[in-house]
Amino acid sequence: QVQLVESGGGLVQAGGSLSLSCAASGRTFSTYGKGWFRQAPGKEREIVAAISWNGGATYYADSVKGRFTISRDNAKNTFSLVMNSLKPDDTAVYYCAAGRGGGPHRRRYDYDYWGQGTQVTVSS
Repeated sequence: QVQLVESGGGLVQAGGSLSLSCAASGRTFSTYGKGWFRQAPGKEREIVAAISWNGGATYYADSVKGRFTISRDNAKNTFSLVMNSLKPDDTAVYYCAAGRGGGPHRRRYDYDYWGQGTQVTVSS
């Protein structure tokens, strides 16, 4: 059974930092593009960051550029999102995803596997 499992969410004050991690099991995702999405209450799920299969290319939403960093470790079948200078607007459920093809993929339908989501809450 293929699974992506996020960890690392929680509650943090504005200006603080959190690191999210996504562990894959059931298959190897070394040739897949990886991404992080988020969905706030009443809003659509949106791309936050994406990384190519070999880590050579990345994409960041304008709202997080310069504050968030995506990385991957193909040997461990994991990838991560480091979030700095967090703002209340970053509050959402964060999802990791993996998509066939090199990536970085920016669109939801480019992704084939999804994690269950982890809550990130930033207090003001």
